Amino acid sequence: MAIFECIELTKSYGRASALDHLSLTVEPGHIVGLLGPNGSGKTTLIKLANGLLTPDSGAVLVDGVAPGTSTHAIVSYLPERTCIPLWMSTRKLLDFYQDFYADFRRERAEEMLAHLNIRMDQTIRQMSKGTREKVQLIMVMSRAAKLYLLDEPIGGVDPATRDYILNTIIGNYDPEAAVIISTHLIADVEQVLDEVIFINQGQVVLQSSVDQIREEKGMSVDALFREVFKC
Repeated sequence: MAIFECIELTKSYGRASALDHLSLTVEPGHIVGLLGPNGSGKTTLIKLANGLLTPDSGAVLVDGVAPGTSTHAIVSYLPERTCIPLWMSTRKLLDFYQDFYADFRRERAEEMLAHLNIRMDQTIRQMSKGTREKVQLIMVMSRAAKLYLLDEPIGGVDPATRDYILNTIIGNYDPEAAVIISTHLIADVEQVLDEVIFINQGQVVLQSSVDQIREEKGMSVDALFREVFKC
């Protein structure tokens, strides 16, 4: 059974169409790159999957049901912008996640935080932007979720931090789960992707495995993306 499915999904903001009868399926056990130019509908799709928006028509399904209270228990969401409370200390943030999510693996989170030398008494406000992003990702990836939705997880961070973030994603998701990474930094994430979905103007342009693209097209995902979306 698909962990994530969209069926003729449509969403508009006033007269501007964000998603236009979009259909796609994501199976468990895959890291999927959701790729497209700015304004293509990536963030809208992820917000719909997390129940933050409602579709105008069509359906979005997480593990067979529409996003809602039940799916919040199996979806771990990383928004494009850091949204953890700045006044919280690292310890209080751990307490919060442990209270809020039954699937939160605190020991795993503490291990990664220790690896980064992040103090338990340090507040989020005292951290650099890059460190805040690492902490939020650690919280998200320390859940034993069925679906991880990561919106621009490596945007605006230095190359060393990108490597850490990508390694964290690979090392901390359940092989029976699925990870959807929305990004425009394709060359940086390509190494971790099993599958890609190209979207443009709210529609799926291509859905393929990374291996199939390399074998049939004889090029990288980044090169194919540049060819498909060249100005």
